[in-house]
Amino acid sequence: MNEMSMHTVNIGNNPNGMVTLFAQLGGGSGLSMGSSASNPGNKIDNAPSSKGQDISRCSITGIIQKLNPKDTPDMDVLRMRYSLTHVYADQVMDSPKFAFYRIQASKVYFVGGFGVLAKWVSVDEYKTAEPDILAKEAGYIVSKLNREYMDDLYLTAEHLMGCKDIENIRVTNVDRLGIDIRVTSAAKRKNKLITDEFRIGFRIPVISVEDAKSEILKVFQEAWEKGNGVKWGEDQTEIPGFDVPIVKIAADSLE
Repeated sequence: MNEMSMHTVNIGNNPNGMVTLFAQLGGGSGLSMGSSASNPGNKIDNAPSSKGQDISRCSITGIIQKLNPKDTPDMDVLRMRYSLTHVYADQVMDSPKFAFYRIQASKVYFVGGFGVLAKWVSVDEYKTAEPDILAKEAGYIVSKLNREYMDDLYLTAEHLMGCKDIENIRVTNVDRLGIDIRVTSAAKRKNKLITDEFRIGFRIPVISVEDAKSEILKVFQEAWEKGNGVKWGEDQTEIPGFDVPIVKIAADSLE
């Protein structure tokens, strides 16, 4: 951070104050930071707004401390990461007015997205957690599915998920274990809509983006086959999609 920035000045005036870093994975850096104790009105907000509430995010609260390069064993790693993320890094990293800071986390709050898991996470668990293999590509995959595979999504909702009178459908998330789909359907009562969240699991955890694409296309293919009366054998249970793990994870209704 630059020593002339207002948030840096506020932190310098009260170096033992608590701050909260809000972070989410999105189209940009997706970071915002503001003090939660010494300077509650101080905020920087550059988080992407186009992704909405479906994107998972977390808030990290703790003491923020200025790093002394001579006493920071991983300074070279920090500099490399910063240079890979920001095109202007070389212009500021060696400036005497610029310094790296680190938050000594005391608590972490995780929100998985709209209408799904939200919980406090222990600092130790957060430090040892590994990002999902699809984390950086999930936004692109979701966007592509909603843009180019709408017919397949409708077939999947109708023939594998058992949805009827579908008004709207979209994928909200994808990870190494499966995809989340939100379906809005017309209810029996006039002018009433029902919105359900479904989880379609992959038969095996994927280890790459290509694996995820393959598993998703298999689900779409089986939905098409079931809709067209294709059978895999004499056993009536072995119809397309019979062993695709599907569960309804949330339900709501709008008058």
